[in-house]
Amino acid sequence: MSEEMDQHELLANLAQDYYLSQLSLAELAEKYHLSRYLVNKYLDDARREGIVTINIAAPNPRNLELEKVFQKTFDIPHIYILKDNISPTETTENILNYSAHQLAPMIAQSKVVGLTWGGTIFNIINYFPVSVLEHVTFTQFIGENMKYKSAAGSMRMVELAAARFSAEYLTMTGPLYIIDDATREKMAQEIAVQPAFAASKQMDLLFTTLGTMASLESIPTWNENLDMILGDINHGDVAGMLYGRPFDVNGNFLNPDHDKVFGLSIDEIMETPRRFGIVKSKFKTSAALGALRGKFLTDMVTTESIARRILSEM
Repeated sequence: MSEEMDQHELLANLAQDYYLSQLSLAELAEKYHLSRYLVNKYLDDARREGIVTINIAAPNPRNLELEKVFQKTFDIPHIYILKDNISPTETTENILNYSAHQLAPMIAQSKVVGLTWGGTIFNIINYFPVSVLEHVTFTQFIGENMKYKSAAGSMRMVELAAARFSAEYLTMTGPLYIIDDATREKMAQEIAVQPAFAASKQMDLLFTTLGTMASLESIPTWNENLDMILGDINHGDVAGMLYGRPFDVNGNFLNPDHDKVFGLSIDEIMETPRRFGIVKSKFKTSAALGALRGKFLTDMVTTESIARRILSEM
């Protein structure tokens, strides 16, 4: 077999392992005994030589007029409202793809990036374009949500994101909620979690979705101990959950004096310069309205149908 054929086969094998088998650059480097620089170069060569062709379904145009209304009404620095597609599935794919391509350059300009969990975050990570960001560290900034059987759990998210960019990652070993105050404070001082705590206090960017009471109730341990976690608040006042904390539709966190979250405090989280949120469910309209009123996020991506529902709730 000629050297040219060998090279063509190598590029094809690398591309298949990367794009179809979703091996990371680090895994490819180990498998083919190449540096990550060469792996990345060969993947570029595969695209340039037509071995790999990439078709990106561009998201629907944005509704710029509606964005202006939101900027004026809520004073949010960055709002992206995508026009709805006839197909709900395509609308969902558009918002995931658009969010990923908004986040990618922001991640590239960051040193420390925090993220939460869930199916939306999982899917966005898989939409990220290819790049090598060895200077970036992905980190948890609040504890494990205890969805251990889910691919979209807290720890798995930082591992997946880091693998996508061949970056470093830090996990915050410990549950999302620790009821005993003394235990929670002592846990935060343990050497195993200090790197994640130190890094997360330096976050340039975090990205997240909004939760609801239903997401908390879906985890048996939390559902069985809601009053211990949330305190004496009226559950009917909870419009949404963000950073592990309940908030109302007016943008107020409801239990600041009964905060059992293991991780950064709300004040520390709000120091993060860019806080990017994705809202793609019509069932999170109240949560989105509360988050906008409370200025919990600096960036939000949503669809025009959800945006109109938000305005109608006002």
